[in-house]
Amino acid sequence: MTATSSEPAGASKLLIDLGPLIVFFAVNFLAPVDPLVKIFVATGAFMVAMVAAMIYSAIRFRSISPLLWFSGIMVVVLGGLTLYLHNEDFIKLKPTIYYGFVAALLGFGLWKDKPLLKMVLGSAYPGLSDTGWRKLTLNWALFFLAMGVLNELVWRNSSTDFWVGFKLWGAIPLTFLFAAANLPMLLRHGLTTEDKKAVEPGPIE
Repeated sequence: MTATSSEPAGASKLLIDLGPLIVFFAVNFLAPVDPLVKIFVATGAFMVAMVAAMIYSAIRFRSISPLLWFSGIMVVVLGGLTLYLHNEDFIKLKPTIYYGFVAALLGFGLWKDKPLLKMVLGSAYPGLSDTGWRKLTLNWALFFLAMGVLNELVWRNSSTDFWVGFKLWGAIPLTFLFAAANLPMLLRHGLTTEDKKAVEPGPIE
């Protein structure tokens, strides 16, 4: 198949964004190893799957998004520390750092009156007004900030298996539900009805 320079969409976007997480969940729940060490096996699988997703994006679309780069580097670095120090806290901190970084980045863009989501997702929201972009950016900044706090509360006050389950049954559904909840606001601010899609702004952590 000939590589293109288009942005990932549809099944390819889901594969890139969710594929590594699905591998992490599956290995953590299904690996036939001691429960005390399976999180480390899952972390290693997560690292390999994330690198594979980045390579796929580079080959298939001739690009790797900045957020995918950031997420991939964090997985490799914090996953490596998790395995080297045999301390699962590092991989649990990864979502908090990711959410906090993205929230700060979006907030900085709003402060500079430059909604960064418009630069990243402009083609996904045709017709959206500048007011709509500002509101969407603020909404996602607050959502990521809340998700960072929630991740901290969960991993510091529950078992590893519960935290992994929360990422699968909590964080991912919450992200998609939040994206869908923004649609009425987007339609009020000019989003064209023939392409009304709920698109999350980056890899789901």
